[in-house]
Amino acid sequence: MPRPRTRARFAVCVSNAGCEDLQVWKLYKVLPDKEAAREAHLRVVDESGEDYLYPASRFALVEVPKRVADRLLGAAAVAGA
Repeated sequence: MPRPRTRARFAVCVSNAGCEDLQVWKLYKVLPDKEAAREAHLRVVDESGEDYLYPASRFALVEVPKRVADRLLGAAAVAGA
């Protein structure tokens, strides 16, 4: 039986101290990573479409309606991310 798809998660960068490749107030897609979460990190996708680990303290998770998340993901696909 196929697993239900989890809803896309997003976080806004609230601090880039020590992580200058992050843009403050930019919205990032968050990928599930239980091991990273145990270490107080988030796995986020940057502009290149690659995912990296960053301290969770640099972000605030945000809830977006499903239709908005779908549009954000669609825009990222069009941009090549």
